[in-house]
Amino acid sequence: MTPRIERLRSYTVNKEQAAGWKEIDWESIPKLNFSPDDSPIQRALRCFLAVLEHERKYVRFIPDEEIVFTRSVKNLPKRYTADEMASLRSQAYYHELGVVFNLTTDYETILELGLEKRREQAEERKQQALDAGDAEGVEFLDAVIAGIDGVCELVDAYCEEASRLGMSDVADRLKQVPRKKPRTFLEALQALRILHFALWCEGTYHNGVGRIDQYLFPYLLNDLKSGRLDENKALEYLEEFFLSFNRDSDLYVGVQQGDNGQSLMLGGCDSEGNDASNMLTEMALTASRELRLIDPKINLRVSSQTPIELLEKATELTKIGLGFPQYANDDVVVPGLTRWGYDLKDARNYVVAACWEFIIPGCGMDVPNIDAVSFPAIVDSAMRNPEGQAAQTFEEFLEVVRKTFVNVADRIEKKLTTVKTLPCPFTSALCSGSIESARDVSQGNKYNNFGIHGTGCAPAVDSLAAIKKVVFDEKEFTIGELTEIIDANFVGNEKLLAEVRNEAPKMGLDEPEADELAVRILDWFADSWKGRRNCRGGIFRVGTGSAMYYVRHPEELPASPDGRLKGEFFPANYAPSLGVLTKGPLAVIRSFTKPNLERVVNGGPLTMELHDSVFRTPEAVEKVARMIQFFIVSKGSQLQLNTINRKKLLDAQQDPKNHRNLIVRVWGWSGYFVELDKPYQDQIIQRAEMTF
Repeated sequence: MTPRIERLRSYTVNKEQAAGWKEIDWESIPKLNFSPDDSPIQRALRCFLAVLEHERKYVRFIPDEEIVFTRSVKNLPKRYTADEMASLRSQAYYHELGVVFNLTTDYETILELGLEKRREQAEERKQQALDAGDAEGVEFLDAVIAGIDGVCELVDAYCEEASRLGMSDVADRLKQVPRKKPRTFLEALQALRILHFALWCEGTYHNGVGRIDQYLFPYLLNDLKSGRLDENKALEYLEEFFLSFNRDSDLYVGVQQGDNGQSLMLGGCDSEGNDASNMLTEMALTASRELRLIDPKINLRVSSQTPIELLEKATELTKIGLGFPQYANDDVVVPGLTRWGYDLKDARNYVVAACWEFIIPGCGMDVPNIDAVSFPAIVDSAMRNPEGQAAQTFEEFLEVVRKTFVNVADRIEKKLTTVKTLPCPFTSALCSGSIESARDVSQGNKYNNFGIHGTGCAPAVDSLAAIKKVVFDEKEFTIGELTEIIDANFVGNEKLLAEVRNEAPKMGLDEPEADELAVRILDWFADSWKGRRNCRGGIFRVGTGSAMYYVRHPEELPASPDGRLKGEFFPANYAPSLGVLTKGPLAVIRSFTKPNLERVVNGGPLTMELHDSVFRTPEAVEKVARMIQFFIVSKGSQLQLNTINRKKLLDAQQDPKNHRNLIVRVWGWSGYFVELDKPYQDQIIQRAEMTF
């Protein structure tokens, strides 16, 4: 890390950009007044232009920076009042905040074209819409043109201020990008920063930046060949770009601080299926390791072709405890996506959304986290079903479980009969297909699938294994009696509690009896959604992710047959139950890769915590890298390795001031431990620390 980057990093970590600088709070200024006749597009545009206008008033630069743009507007104007939004939600389902989110735009094409060319395309398409009498298309394209103009005006304001301050190099770059194609690697980074910044200003959130080592690599290569840059200077610029993700991230939307969806994807195959990792792939891993910050979230695509050297470099990043990188296995994900109807070329270009859900950049408008199914709740429901209580054999009980998966899918599908999203015309301009169709991306794009999370797989498997043992094999209790026991939180049945916790089979121990149940319930989960079409013509994709539901879903349940007491959490994502004494990471991998994971590739990593002592010897890095190879050849789909130390986490809970920079992986993102709400802190502390 160069001295300049060290200074910029310190400036960012200490939040000095907020000190003494004007920040705009929309709650304290006159609100935008909308007429009932104002269309959703008009409201979106007015809010966007208002934010850009205020940003122009408070252009600011951080000392030493080369890549500029820092947000001043701390929250965004509301398009609708609370009552208006409630009325809209009464007529249709609006997911989360109701606007476009969880996507990666077509940065590669936009950088190649520049905003001026994109504006020209919108003008040409507008004339066609006028000729065809397409009023809706004209309104949308007018908003696209106005949005592009607004962003360019903000760039001009930065350019003028840079010239006034004698920052001629910065001003020169801003005259080029993002209006025109970048001439250099640094200009490409600056253009990408501006475009990403503008998406947040429009209200689009959880914006990924995709495969930067693919679409930025030609700019880097040209600079290296021409002698404009050497590798050290290129790394310095990349590190500054990474710093920009942390500069104003406290203003970004999320369940918890750090949950902002600023993810990028590295490595993986090209359009022909060949390994596409390159110098920039490794440079990005180095930049993240040197900076030690929570953004951007690093994801690495791997396969049987991935060199061990790249896995070792990635493991060096894991070692420092950021929760990076998260791995995605092309050998499973690409076939899984094509099975769901994605074109092979698009499937080979997949990235992740905010956390780990797989999406296609530029042409995907999937809603990959639209709802979630609690597997332990499925088991609980089957236990209370008269058919479940009347089951004479374990197979009969499992049939009730299978039917319950279908019933839950029926309920969710009915809830999602009409799904709408508020428009974001500037975001649409950065997506392929929207200008061409003269329609906002909120109305859909090439892919319009809905993703359904599946939470608590291991607790559900462990519960079924416990039911088989105590009800059907040993006949200690009936289903009805066991239901009463869990409703009483095992009070008075402490012997049974110890039995189901310590003697019943568990997922994650490489025990066939439990793992075969995992195979079956994940197949039932996939089957329960197979063949359903959503209201946008897409399908429903299922996955093994949990998001924040690993804390929320247990709140809705009593205790469970596996010995989980009321109030205790599920594991995050796809992982052994909390409190299970595993036999080490290899046994966990064997258990969790037995199901057919190609059927559940909406996203959701096998999540394992490695004690930081694992990395104390020189051989440790290679050992972990070989473990990742084992995961790949075992046909795992997604892997999240976290480095933790429970003692340090407990100390941080007691003395947060001395641990304010302690970073942990939460579910699909990393954040500062002391900034998390206590339930999330407690769940992380309870995760199993594994060693070899």
